[in-house]
Amino acid sequence: MLLSPRSSSLVLPHRPFRLLAGAAIAAAIAALVALVLLAILATAAGEPSRQSSVDVWHLVVMTSIQAGLTTILSLLVGTALAWALNRLRFPGRDLVVGLFASAIVTPGLIVAFGLLAVWGRAGWVNQAALGLTGHPLEVPLFGLGGILAAHVILDASFAARILLARLDAIPEKRLKTGQSLGLGAWQRFAVIDWPMLRTSLPGLAAIIFLLAFTSFPIVLLLGGGPANQTLEVAIYAAVRLDFDLRGAVTLALVQIGICSAVILAASAFAPISASTGGSTPPRWRDGPAARLAQWTVLVFGIVGFALPLLAILIDGIGPGIADVASRESFWKALGTSLALGSGSAMLTLLLALGIGMGRAASDRPVLRIGIGAPAYAYLAVPAVVLSLGAFLLVRNAGVLPETAGPVVVLLANALLSLPFALATLAPPLDAIAEKRGRLIRSLGLGGWRQFTAVEWPLIGREAGVVLALSFCFSLGDLGVIALFGTEDFATLPLLMYRALGAYRSNDAATIAALMLLITIAAFVLLPKLIGKLTDAHR
Repeated sequence: MLLSPRSSSLVLPHRPFRLLAGAAIAAAIAALVALVLLAILATAAGEPSRQSSVDVWHLVVMTSIQAGLTTILSLLVGTALAWALNRLRFPGRDLVVGLFASAIVTPGLIVAFGLLAVWGRAGWVNQAALGLTGHPLEVPLFGLGGILAAHVILDASFAARILLARLDAIPEKRLKTGQSLGLGAWQRFAVIDWPMLRTSLPGLAAIIFLLAFTSFPIVLLLGGGPANQTLEVAIYAAVRLDFDLRGAVTLALVQIGICSAVILAASAFAPISASTGGSTPPRWRDGPAARLAQWTVLVFGIVGFALPLLAILIDGIGPGIADVASRESFWKALGTSLALGSGSAMLTLLLALGIGMGRAASDRPVLRIGIGAPAYAYLAVPAVVLSLGAFLLVRNAGVLPETAGPVVVLLANALLSLPFALATLAPPLDAIAEKRGRLIRSLGLGGWRQFTAVEWPLIGREAGVVLALSFCFSLGDLGVIALFGTEDFATLPLLMYRALGAYRSNDAATIAALMLLITIAAFVLLPKLIGKLTDAHR
């Protein structure tokens, strides 16, 4: 029987309600995804067989090439950055580590726009070259080069933070042994560092490949035309621009198939958590040549990641704020973004807690997989594909898309964050059940008392991280709102994209700066706020 209310373990507390709640959430998510897929398949079967203009093979090749190159470049740059940060000690090191950690929540639309602000035709570099030499510096930003640059800025920083955590976890005893043997910089990397890093690289590569394969705003802004389109952008264009539903459905099925294959392959690798905590100070000092290389890598990494964000803040915070703030559409979009972000963050936390506590209440592998697996289904059904399925679902049900839009966007944003939320909360919940389950049983604590007295004080900070991640993901999302947005229902990313389409760059810069400030504030303050509230109630 799959759902037995009685745990076979003598360690885990008897928690049938948690098992049922976790299973119910998993079943609801699986049912939702199934409905979306059925809507897509039904539309594929019912649409007239007219000639579609989409070139599926070209799109698959183009998407795979950019995702593959992004993965390779991001792992190389991320490994070099992690190596440099692990060895160097300097004032502000924690700030730099936090800067790279924020890459996971920085909206791709902001990074792409920041690249234009620095390297674009009217960007800083071009203006400086024009002033110094009288000739513009033509940087081919639109096309594969620009797409790769934006992806590597985000994904290499994310990889660096994950790999730095692995290097920080090297046991002190192993380092002392290496120092007593007089290992050089390269010898230490080959003998001590590489064995720690290589176990995380396959799982990390799979995540980066999926992120790049399903990237939407960066390709939409920097693609430069049909030649560099990816599957996600082609689906959006087929629905919104060409109303070619048959072509969109075909592309969606191809994308689901490829993403599912990558996820199945990635499930064999070690999981990657989005929560990495602080970084320990370096305990190893290399020679002058290695330190010069480390400083060079670090300076290029900081400039590469921070310069586009700095350009957005400098260009966006200025007299143009008053003009943007005088428009009713801006305040409506700001209110919608904050409401959707807050709602999806709370929903994500509740779903992750329900699934995580349900998994932790059982030691049966099949039951744990059955409860946890649907949370990752969204990785196989990316934002635009889910939006397409929901769009078809509400259309077939006779509901206007603009009526269902807020609910669909809220649900989609919560599901987008759920894999990262579960990866953050599930390990500590499992550890609590394993290490303190016998004590909880002996004290006779009920499920609610177990949560408030034992679990919440220990996972409060992780819950804050989940709220911050989910809020920021929702705030920066463009993939879902792009299909459901209307004149009356728009978020800040959609408003910014419309401003760019109307050649109102100053408005777009102001909106981008505001989104970046809100993202930084949420990412930094929410975990600290929840952590302090948790400590205050201990």
